[in-house]
Amino acid sequence: MAIIKAAVLATPQQGVVLMAAMLVMVMLLLMGISSARLAIHAERAARGLRDRDVALQAAEAALADAERELAGGGADPARAALLAAGDGFVAGCGDGLSAPDLGLCAADGDGAPAWRQVDIADAGGASRSVPFGQYSGAEMETGEGHLPFRKPRYVIEQLPLAPGAAAGAAHLYRVTAIGFGARDSTEVVLQSTWRPAPGTRVAWREVANYRELRRSAKP
Repeated sequence: MAIIKAAVLATPQQGVVLMAAMLVMVMLLLMGISSARLAIHAERAARGLRDRDVALQAAEAALADAERELAGGGADPARAALLAAGDGFVAGCGDGLSAPDLGLCAADGDGAPAWRQVDIADAGGASRSVPFGQYSGAEMETGEGHLPFRKPRYVIEQLPLAPGAAAGAAHLYRVTAIGFGARDSTEVVLQSTWRPAPGTRVAWREVANYRELRRSAKP
């Protein structure tokens, strides 16, 4: 009789222990799920940062490619002659169909800057931007992994002379380049201002809101 009574008394205690063990297991399961989610988010963030870095380096390479042209280091004689004469810059940017003026843009003093009026990322037949290496002969690997999805592109804008500038004064040039990450959706737009004498970059910035500026530009 005493044994039965003890068993009856022990049964509620065993139930409490079982419930506590189940609660601990549920808590451990939730902690495991939370840790897995944090790890996934961290991996995605790291991959996004790495992809942006690829696009940033590609855009910087395109800036340097354009500046190499402006410094006279291009491999296309006709293009080099246009840049040396300073008269190959076209309103709305050249398309390269009748002359090697692709991506050469005359400044528009009445509206949005030329780089906001063209889609620099466009690689189609009507594109008005220059793919990396077209006139310099430079090479860039593209593909998968840690490589850009496709070659960066750029335009060169001849800035107007300051009011009262002396006769024969040299223009400044604004180069705008777009680079792509391993995914085509990852873009970085960089911009530099280049002075022909002594042939140096005098300003640099990232245009983080390029797409918004494009949408707000004058048609």
